[in-house]
Amino acid sequence: MKAFYDLPTIISAERSQAGKLYKEFLRVPALSVGVYVLPAGGADPQKPHNEDEVYYVVRGRAHIRVGSEEQVVKAGSVIFVAALVEHRFFDISEELEALVFFAPAESL
Repeated sequence: MKAFYDLPTIISAERSQAGKLYKEFLRVPALSVGVYVLPAGGADPQKPHNEDEVYYVVRGRAHIRVGSEEQVVKAGSVIFVAALVEHRFFDISEELEALVFFAPAESL
């Protein structure tokens, strides 16, 4: 198993897969990690997950709704989403790039 990753390389690979918003790059039973990129003005199509989730916003600007709470997010924002909670990014004003951590590993 790889121990080190380069985010720009991962994002470049994600972009080469037309239409893909999410690229997983690490998976062990207790955790999976990927990068999620949403274009400015784009829509976030995701549905609630069966796992707890943490987003770390690397760059960009948007709003997120988690359950009934809303917040502006930008580089440096950390968002926790409990399993099965409805959540979505919206009003994406700058391309959003976020690391996404699922625990345990995301169901496929």
